[in-house]
Amino acid sequence: MLLTTKRCITSVINFNRESLHLPICLTSSLMLSGGDHSFYQEVYICLASGSSCSYQQSRVLMAKSHETTSRKPPGLRLFKGAKALRNYQTLVLVLTFLAYTCFHMTRKITSIVKSELDPQTKVGSAWGRLHTRNSLNIGWSPFNTSDGSTLLGEIDVAFLAVYSLGMFFAGHLGDRMDLRIVLTIGMIGTAIFTALFGAGYWLNIHNFYYFLVFQMIAGLFQSSGWPSVVAVVGNWFGKSKRGLIMGIWNAHTSIGNISGSLLAASLLKFGWGWSFAIPSIIMALAGLVVFFFLPVSPDVMEIDIDDGEVNSDKDTAKEPLLEPGQEVKHKAIGFLEAWRIPGVAPFALCLFFSKLVAYTFLYWLPFYISHTPIGNEYLSDAMAGSLSTVFDVGGVLGGVLAGHISDRVNARAITAASFMYCAIPALFLYRTYGSMSMMSNICLMFITGMFVNGPYALITTAVSADLGTHSSLNGNSRALATVTAIIDGTGSVGAAIGPLLTGYISTESWSAVFTMLMAAALLAGLLLTHLVCAELRGKLSSNVSKVVANAQTTCSDQV
Repeated sequence: MLLTTKRCITSVINFNRESLHLPICLTSSLMLSGGDHSFYQEVYICLASGSSCSYQQSRVLMAKSHETTSRKPPGLRLFKGAKALRNYQTLVLVLTFLAYTCFHMTRKITSIVKSELDPQTKVGSAWGRLHTRNSLNIGWSPFNTSDGSTLLGEIDVAFLAVYSLGMFFAGHLGDRMDLRIVLTIGMIGTAIFTALFGAGYWLNIHNFYYFLVFQMIAGLFQSSGWPSVVAVVGNWFGKSKRGLIMGIWNAHTSIGNISGSLLAASLLKFGWGWSFAIPSIIMALAGLVVFFFLPVSPDVMEIDIDDGEVNSDKDTAKEPLLEPGQEVKHKAIGFLEAWRIPGVAPFALCLFFSKLVAYTFLYWLPFYISHTPIGNEYLSDAMAGSLSTVFDVGGVLGGVLAGHISDRVNARAITAASFMYCAIPALFLYRTYGSMSMMSNICLMFITGMFVNGPYALITTAVSADLGTHSSLNGNSRALATVTAIIDGTGSVGAAIGPLLTGYISTESWSAVFTMLMAAALLAGLLLTHLVCAELRGKLSSNVSKVVANAQTTCSDQV
């Protein structure tokens, strides 16, 4: 197979050894044969005039062309000719949306299966003491004992602890490796070990450590997902409408939770193992689609972001040559260096508490619903799993609203903090009045999901992408995955602590659980106080400048 890329340079090349002042057209050829990669370089002399460059610089340009061609997704190599930028952007949004929907679909399964594994757990009424739910289901050992909820909480925290630690390494690798490969490995690995967790049903395994170990390994593979998809989307979209675009795109989190809940709940009647097996197969197939078709950046596809078309020979002829000593690529940013980017630390710590709240709902909401009477009636495990999707539907709207509002007011911190403060009364109302009737439960759950997931979605998408392309980086786009990993990894530590604490606290009273969640929401908002004040000062200064400018214009007109 012979892949050839032509790059014509309309300037005089000065070969240092031969001292030739002649214009050239470079043709880079890559021969793939028997697994060996041989790079053939040919230089064609043509007529033109201009400045000079070195032979070494021409080799750098050809090496860049070789690297770009070799990293194109296999499926897209079948399609020849120019492609519009918008087509590639649509493809990127669809594939990354599919990928992370699958990640959250498999992550949601355990929350649906919990009530099947541990049906006899003690629960509490609204702001009161405990009682035991009656159930004919005997559960699954070792989770059907008196400490069953504690064991399930330990599995959750083990998964999320490995996930949060793996996130930092995944971001580091993502800025240094092909994001398409990293994402594919993460998806297929997650599918395999999620399926192995469910295989305990057919293998009749009742060893706690079997489930613990496979859930931890699944968490490690899951950690590659978020830094990869945010970095890919950030590569293809500018900052102007990033909040709205990523707010809509971030619906994959809620869509994944909804699809995982509905699919797992519908499969429970066949045995809880099927709730893990079928989503795992879907995720593995989606991973193959990502491998064959996901373009990770415009550079890989030779896209010119300015005009939206693939760079033609005519376009590349106008590109300026590299100055002596100029690097083709920026170096990937270091871990500590990324922490020092303005805004990274406060948003990361804010997300710590925001995800603590969001993931407590992710892992415990179906369990809470099935063990709390609504209108003096208990719901089945399947019905509770289906009802819990209302929280995620509210989260979709919350993510879109937060992104749109932050774009309109150009204030990410103000928007995120406002949503977190609004989540506090929403949590109180849901706990106090959510059990009165089905309608009140649905309405209050929707509102709670909107305010809880709104800032979580905003920080993990638009804010991460903004900070990953911060002006202090001087155009270095190889910080996106690292910054995203730092922010979401820190948040995932909170996501691990929330479900763990809930496993212990819920055995005493669900009132204490909701008090913990309200305190976490308050702290999340307070951590952004400095950034909120800075944004308010900036807006006040901008408004004063506009008033002064208008006054000067009025005076000059009168004169």
